[in-house]
Amino acid sequence: MNFTSLLQEKRLTILLSGDIDHHAAKEIMESVSAKIRVYLPQICELDFSGVTFMDSSGIALVIHALRGMNQLGGTLRLTNVPPQPRKVLLASGIQKLVPLNQERSPA
Repeated sequence: MNFTSLLQEKRLTILLSGDIDHHAAKEIMESVSAKIRVYLPQICELDFSGVTFMDSSGIALVIHALRGMNQLGGTLRLTNVPPQPRKVLLASGIQKLVPLNQERSPA
């Protein structure tokens, strides 16, 4: 699992790629949390466009990021979620807490 991040006008975009499974989730969560603490964004956008597989560890990643953004009074967005990760997220009901947007939000 790799990711790239971009900060633009208080919006942190994290482009995820590869597998999000129990082997990778802890490291990703720690990195995402660190970026949220350092950049203090108003919006954090997790872009799933490069994710090839996700298990329930991805749900933990989303909840962890949501908690970090809630502490800041910010917003978490999930974008470009491919079909397999989308099924996992929808099965969890996460869309009740965080909307699953089809495309990346405009700047």
